Amino acid sequence: MNNEEKSTSLSEHNQLTGVQLFSMTTSMVMTVYGFAAFAKQGPTALFFLFLAGILWFIPVTRSAGEMASVDGWSKGGIFTWGRHMLGERLGWSALFYQWIHITVGMCTMMYFIIGCLSITFNVPIINTNPLFKFIIMMVILWGLIFAQQRGTKITGKIAQWSFTIGVIIPVFLLLFLTITYLVKGNPMLIKINPHTILPSSWSGNVLVGFVPFILAFAGAEGSATHVKDLKKPSVYPKVMMALAICAIASDIIGTISIGATIPNAKIQLSTGIVYAYGALVQQFPWVNVVFIERLIGLLLAIGIIGEISSWVVGPNAGMYEAAKEGYLPERFAKTNPYGVETNVMILQGVIVSIMAALLTFGAGGDKSNLSFQTAMSLTVALYTLMYMLMFVTYLVLVFKHNELNRTFRAAKSKVMRVIMGVLGFVLSAFGFIVTFFPPAAYNAQQKHTYLTLLLTAFIIVFFIPLIMYQFHGNWTLHHHDKSGSDLHHPVH
Repeated sequence: MNNEEKSTSLSEHNQLTGVQLFSMTTSMVMTVYGFAAFAKQGPTALFFLFLAGILWFIPVTRSAGEMASVDGWSKGGIFTWGRHMLGERLGWSALFYQWIHITVGMCTMMYFIIGCLSITFNVPIINTNPLFKFIIMMVILWGLIFAQQRGTKITGKIAQWSFTIGVIIPVFLLLFLTITYLVKGNPMLIKINPHTILPSSWSGNVLVGFVPFILAFAGAEGSATHVKDLKKPSVYPKVMMALAICAIASDIIGTISIGATIPNAKIQLSTGIVYAYGALVQQFPWVNVVFIERLIGLLLAIGIIGEISSWVVGPNAGMYEAAKEGYLPERFAKTNPYGVETNVMILQGVIVSIMAALLTFGAGGDKSNLSFQTAMSLTVALYTLMYMLMFVTYLVLVFKHNELNRTFRAAKSKVMRVIMGVLGFVLSAFGFIVTFFPPAAYNAQQKHTYLTLLLTAFIIVFFIPLIMYQFHGNWTLHHHDKSGSDLHHPVH
């Protein structure tokens, strides 16, 4: 078989339909661990969902889709796009912030898992005692990293099944229960009208409620690299719009189900969704509420464990590519005999462990909400920083490099493409700024703890890629000296 035939065969093998791309991206965007945080905002959640799901998500996916379709830019994501338009330092920094946000995001996911398991096994101490909580986080984290070491085929199937068991089934059950609850004429604890949907004030302490909504729609740019694999690249924006509608619908279901059945002051960020099921099944006297809560807790925990296993594998491929080009020491450019980037995974695990310790013990005592909120805010601060760099990259492409060939454009009109880039940047900057305002419901001590933890962690992480870049020259030379040596290459 000649090279042209091989290329054609490979292209056909990698072709995707719109439905397949939708399925691949759904697990990145549709999650349940943010529902309680949404419900905390009351009816204003609907306003924030519109901002994040339409005015921000659409520019993210369309601009990323255009950049991924540029000839030679299909691999490497933000790392490739950024360094071509903004230079090596900023391209590397954008990749690092994207990668590190996931490490912090894993803490948020693990807090949710522990909250669910504390209900399933009736051991609240694991969700209230920092030491027990931290130990279980380490078991989950390092257990999943260990499970990935023989390749990703089996764990990929586990992730697919856990998404079905722990996300799709619970969301549809929640939809059924919520509709039944409302049809029976039960009272709602929240009132939805134009006055309650808009924020009660435009201060930072209120607008910080936007934070979890950005997080809910983040990550879809990862699917942009598949634009060139689509049989019809023109279906990409339709797939992303369908995804936005489905994600918004599931988020509305989750928000209303919790907000309508649990008093706002009693909503726990890591367990609120489980208790919402309990409140909703009380309408059926023949159903055991405690059993349902424990079962749902287990299902949701399984779903998020599957999501973490996907995040452990996915982003590390980009860091591995960066390591091969000298952005990390040589040991991180190696894989194990199964083609798994073990050393990059261990680095990720160490950083997650440090962040988990800082957020869990730093909040002190029974502060599950404070730890969860701080972890979520730090995740958004880092990710929105990456998105600001991504939109600047896109605007540079639109204004200065029209000559670059691409198979997809965010819009036919250059004006519309500029509007998308500016709108995406402004909303990313808005999400970044309001992150640093403590929630209005916190007392003075909680606000101080929140800001101290958030600023300390953010400042440390912000400077890490800039410091690492100073060693880029030395690491690159070392890589070149050892080229062709004992490096294994991944076989994903």
